[in-house]
Amino acid sequence: MLGEFEQLVMLAILRVGEGDAYGIPIRDEIARSAGREPTLGAVYKTLARLEDKGLVRSWTADPTPLRGGRRKRCYSVSASGRRELRHGIAALRRMATGLDLGLEAP
Repeated sequence: MLGEFEQLVMLAILRVGEGDAYGIPIRDEIARSAGREPTLGAVYKTLARLEDKGLVRSWTADPTPLRGGRRKRCYSVSASGRRELRHGIAALRRMATGLDLGLEAP
């Protein structure tokens, strides 16, 4: 079972898009979409844990003038990561179904 922050990181990777998903855009997407302000350290620690589990993949992109010639480590969600994310979200939906929490769509 994925933790809440792991799910947020994986969803942020998917929202940002492959090739553009590296530390800062991932953190910014979590802040924008989830209303949380994680540190970059928390994002990178979670990315490393997800990569160790085989749920995300990373690669080093070519340096760009925009980053002063520095390379960036980009991330994508693996097929098993997408599967785990689907299962986790489905489990939460099943658990919430029928509860008077105001979660159902109007």
